[in-house]
Amino acid sequence: MPLYEHVFLARQDVTSQQAEALAEQYKGVIEAHGGSVPKVEPWGLKSIAFRVRKNRKAHYTLMNIDAPPAAISEMERQMAINEDILRFMTVKVEELEEGPSAMLQKRDRDDRGERGFGGDRGFGGGGGRDRGFGGGGGGGGGARRFRDRDGGDVEASADVEQTEE
Repeated sequence: MPLYEHVFLARQDVTSQQAEALAEQYKGVIEAHGGSVPKVEPWGLKSIAFRVRKNRKAHYTLMNIDAPPAAISEMERQMAINEDILRFMTVKVEELEEGPSAMLQKRDRDDRGERGFGGDRGFGGGGGRDRGFGGGGGGGGGARRFRDRDGGDVEASADVEQTEE
């Protein structure tokens, strides 16, 4: 039978338990049509890139599925009817991923602790200077230019001695 990865987004108003119950409901649909769901992985409540049906967050859930295409069609049909499901996507894969998915590995990365040194991350010297547009100690940019009274540009440089007249 073909292998699929299926992700669905449930409304932010439903609880985590209700989102897991939805996953179990659709797992039952797959099993009723002769398939199996070896892994159901809830990713939790996450922000979405744009509003979907007035929701800014959604409960994400990943399902690895081994089922005939008819079972996938029936599950997707039922998801399209359900108002608690905002979006879903099913992708056919060559083999199912073992262990935790990339989303859960990303979550585990936050638990690693400190970097081991207190310095910056090595993105250039910066030295804490203001990098924004709010004024501050600008940098580089070449020689400063001033305007004389006639409207022409005059270049000021550190090489030129300035004399009083």
